[in-house]
Amino acid sequence: MFTELDDRLLQAINEAGFENPTKIQAETFELALDGSDLFVSAETGSGKTCAYLLPTLEQLLTKNQTGLLALILVPTRELAQQVLKQAKIFGRFTPLKFGHISGGTDIKKQNQLIKEPPHLLIATPGRLAEILAREELDLSQVETLILDEADRLLDIGLSAEIMSIAKLCINRQQTQLYSATLANKKLRGLASELLNEPAVIELNQVTDTHESIKQQIIFADDKSHKIKQLCWLLNYETYQHCLIFTNSKEQADQLYNELQKQQINVGIVHGGREQKQRNLFMSKLRRNEIKVLIATDVAARGIDIEGMDLVINFEMPRRGEIYLHRIGRTGRAGNTGLAITLIMSTEYNLMSGVERYLKQSFQRRKIKELVGHYKGPKKLKSSGKAAGSKKKKKQPPKNKKKK
Repeated sequence: MFTELDDRLLQAINEAGFENPTKIQAETFELALDGSDLFVSAETGSGKTCAYLLPTLEQLLTKNQTGLLALILVPTRELAQQVLKQAKIFGRFTPLKFGHISGGTDIKKQNQLIKEPPHLLIATPGRLAEILAREELDLSQVETLILDEADRLLDIGLSAEIMSIAKLCINRQQTQLYSATLANKKLRGLASELLNEPAVIELNQVTDTHESIKQQIIFADDKSHKIKQLCWLLNYETYQHCLIFTNSKEQADQLYNELQKQQINVGIVHGGREQKQRNLFMSKLRRNEIKVLIATDVAARGIDIEGMDLVINFEMPRRGEIYLHRIGRTGRAGNTGLAITLIMSTEYNLMSGVERYLKQSFQRRKIKELVGHYKGPKKLKSSGKAAGSKKKKKQPPKNKKKK
């Protein structure tokens, strides 16, 4: 399959150690090269970045033009950096120029990109929309528009920015949407607006069993009990790298401080932290100077670390799609992984809802040294949720009849 590419791309692919295409690459390669619009679902770690980058770079090489010709929109700065890194690896023997614009981008570099636009730009919609509102960048030459993790772009409320950006790409000839799942009404609405007779490729469905990832839950009495369980797992579980998820920046900060008190070397990334600090922790993780990273959902997009074999949900995510994205940080590219979620009584129904969404049941696990009082609900409804004992409403006292 790759043999159809320009020799300069082939040289980079071979030196990067790519041999056989993944399923998504094999399914989308010819369609993307031919210029078809694509609507694709594929799990993280499936090779989708390579699936859309290589055909795009091949198309750029055949055009022999200058200026901004291809635009990739991603939900977070970490993912923008990850895609840029991959583009530079594949395009290093070519004259193609690449750049990225996102929150935290150095202003001098950003201004340079605006003055001399690259052939391929990777951007977060929010920051790009700000630049476009000031009429500092021209998208009229863009022929290829790609939305990576399109479901997440919608989750964080960027549909208006995406549509305004797409309208400025007046010479757009090809649009590709990639998502973890296509079972999303908002996403399908966006696809109908942007795509023209797309090829629909659904390689990942929510009911897939994710056989490369063992999924477990551990019951906890309260947050302090969770912290003890978390420390035990970090000290005694076997892993190369561990990613811990929280639902909020505040909880991430609290957990970071607590683990530091416990002498556990840990990093943290979330939207409230400065970009320099986030980059520092990511660099330390890649150099194995730290093994553990705490993250919120938005910040975790684009984290693709070799050896990320343990994911711990300190808090149960609020929706099944978010759970899928979290556990998708492990068990990537043919490797195996372990995903553990700590569950208090208040989170049981959320967990049950995710089980129903995935149509599978998580393995119940106990830490012998830390078994608590809460062992799950005593009674379950037919839906699988906890059957709570409803208190009877007090009836107002009846007026006694006068004799």
